[in-house]
Amino acid sequence: MKDVLAVILGGGQGTRLYPLTKYRAKPAVPIGGKFRLIDIPISNCLHSNIRKIYVLTQFNTASLHRHIASTYKFDGFLKGFLQILAAQQTIENKNWYQGTADAVRKNLDYIRNLDVNYITILSGDQLYRIDLQDFIGFHKEKKADITIASKPIDREEAKSFGILKIDKHRKVIDFKEKPRSDDILDNLFHPSSTIGIDIDKNFIASMGIYVFNKEVLMEVLEKDMKEDFGRQIIPDSIKTRNVYSYIFNGYWEDIGTIKSFFEANLDFANPVPKFNYYDENNPIFTHARFLPGSKIKNCIINNALISEGSILEGSKITHSVIGLRAIIKEGSTLERVVMMGADFYGEAKTIDTSKMGVGKNCFIRNAIIDKNVRIGDNVVIDYKGDKTIEKDCESYHIIDGIVVVPKNGEIPAHTKIE
Repeated sequence: MKDVLAVILGGGQGTRLYPLTKYRAKPAVPIGGKFRLIDIPISNCLHSNIRKIYVLTQFNTASLHRHIASTYKFDGFLKGFLQILAAQQTIENKNWYQGTADAVRKNLDYIRNLDVNYITILSGDQLYRIDLQDFIGFHKEKKADITIASKPIDREEAKSFGILKIDKHRKVIDFKEKPRSDDILDNLFHPSSTIGIDIDKNFIASMGIYVFNKEVLMEVLEKDMKEDFGRQIIPDSIKTRNVYSYIFNGYWEDIGTIKSFFEANLDFANPVPKFNYYDENNPIFTHARFLPGSKIKNCIINNALISEGSILEGSKITHSVIGLRAIIKEGSTLERVVMMGADFYGEAKTIDTSKMGVGKNCFIRNAIIDKNVRIGDNVVIDYKGDKTIEKDCESYHIIDGIVVVPKNGEIPAHTKIE
């Protein structure tokens, strides 16, 4: 894999994940208690022996840059690198990245001078474990110009993705972005035998993960000035290039909305989660912290993921993910909660004397509590209102019926959010 470069797209402004992206880029959002989203694509690269990696970043990049710099260090005997390419103004171009293809185009000078033959383009905000060696091997076997990683989905899901039409050799012959019409969907239907599986998922969705021959990528982006791979560059290339579909049957989730982020996290607390963090042969790498084990005193805990350094006292925690250094006081109940923990153990600093974490005798259900949040005693967070209505309040947000308390936020004692 020495002739492969990975380009990880750091994402745009992250408006669909707001307020989790209020102070950080999408790939820097914590996930699974102790990881960050960017750890997923980087770990996939490292397990596939890809050691030449660019990460393209633009919005709220400080914490993302800090995490990457402190986590991933290659030794001097390894001819590889993990380099951040932040959006910058140059003499030739004073604009920021306008889309996925435009982000790569603005960094072609860095790619042009590298001794590589293949470029794999990965998203920084998806959850998956893919064998990139097998993916690129398929690309070479087919003598493809471009290969798209794709996943079989059902008819209803197909309305929300870019859908491919392939022939028996898995060459892509058509592409439609989020098709809604029944006639278009009928034309994109595949028998299970074509996809190679026996389940009722007869549509092939692009995962937004690609392999390009280096020369093809350079030529396509220099001749076609359109801004996005999925909506523009790939559909245009199907007409003139050898574009193939690599069928991926594993777990893949686009963590693009508050609801999908919330549900994906809660699944980690299940006895057998869809995404396996416990694979000893393919661990997900992250920043090494030197935290003690969690202290748990007189608690009832069921289907929960508890990260290190937490202090739980006399609380009840059900189907929840508890992050690093989380503090939950006695008498409190958490159900279906993603609590991201804290960057430090904070003492009282505010008017109502709330300390870091969740105070005494609180009831919290269906909520995301971001990092460094202070929740006072006797707080109730249990929204039962209209889930189609979004609310932006001073200290919290309600999105898809999920209450989100932003980073560094505070909910005063005796507050009720119902």
